[in-house]
Amino acid sequence: MKKKKKMIAILIVLIVVVGKIIWVCCATKNIGSFETEKTQILRRRNYLLDKVITEPLKLIKMFPAGIGEQFQGEWAIYTCSMLSASLVNIATLYPETKEESISTIDTLIEMVLSPEIRKYDCDRWGEDPLETLNGDNSHISYLSHLAWMVAGYKQLGGGRKYDEIYHQVCETMNRRLLVSPHLNLETYPGEHIYVPDVLVAIVALKLYSDQNNGKYTSTVSKWLDNMKKNHIRESENLIASVIAEDDEGELFNFIKGSYTALSCYYLTFIDESFAQEQYNIFKSKFYKKFPMAGFKEYIYKSPLIALDMDAGPILFGLSPTGTAFGIGPATYFGDAQVRKKLLRTAERAGSTISYDGKSHYLLANIAIVGEAITLAMRTAIPWQE
Repeated sequence: MKKKKKMIAILIVLIVVVGKIIWVCCATKNIGSFETEKTQILRRRNYLLDKVITEPLKLIKMFPAGIGEQFQGEWAIYTCSMLSASLVNIATLYPETKEESISTIDTLIEMVLSPEIRKYDCDRWGEDPLETLNGDNSHISYLSHLAWMVAGYKQLGGGRKYDEIYHQVCETMNRRLLVSPHLNLETYPGEHIYVPDVLVAIVALKLYSDQNNGKYTSTVSKWLDNMKKNHIRESENLIASVIAEDDEGELFNFIKGSYTALSCYYLTFIDESFAQEQYNIFKSKFYKKFPMAGFKEYIYKSPLIALDMDAGPILFGLSPTGTAFGIGPATYFGDAQVRKKLLRTAERAGSTISYDGKSHYLLANIAIVGEAITLAMRTAIPWQE
């Protein structure tokens, strides 16, 4: 009897494993080009539009209360900004979607302008980011994503509706960066400098400059030169993920896989050759092929299981967030083999379901921000000037 139960258990496991293999093969069979992936990309866009375009507070409440109000707010604005970036990419790839994309990005910007989504930043700084543009506090987390979204709206030919706030926010970020001690701004009071947060601001300033006769080009160049000179980790030759101060007030840099993957993506907007160089180094040091393809969170260790608030649940050393963000530069630079393997990993972890012209990973039911990130990354292309 025991032997029979054991055989049944083994058979069930085999059925599940074989079923999952078949599922992954079917779900990823069309990965290869933006044309073969068009249906899947548009179905994922449709799902996100259906879920994300809602009342701001409802979007915030989609994220688990257990992560706290700050992260709920951060994940909400990230969802909006990554979906916005996806729509710029998709409108460029499939021009027939352009007008709809402009209209939807308009709605997303209105959501981000709402007091409900601004609240996470207000709470940390003790003041509203839009009502204190003449002040000196950073507010870089909120302002940078807002400006990046408006930049995308303008990139597609959106009207002048947001011109005033766009000019004001970019002028504010530029001023605050230039007077900061290290040409970098802290995300929240008393915390380290998280480089990807600053990079969003630099991307916004670069796009603004491209659209407005190079107005902030010198700031973008100064920031990048400063990072190359002072904030490249010599042991890894990678741009810092985090800039911190030691007990003596001396700056030091450290690296995280999730942050570096995101930085590689943002750098494509600023300096394509440097972004390519950084991605190649990142891949050589963080990319894992076994037991599945992905990027590690930690360069010198690979824990079997761990939990990281930025990276998510780490299994076999792999960073869920780092792997998702890594799809971006892999797509942008045409690293087709790695991109396909990363999307296969996403499918193994996420499991796509499709219905009513929509598709999404089951994990989107827990954190829809991951769905928005993955769509932005798998469609990452140059934004036309």
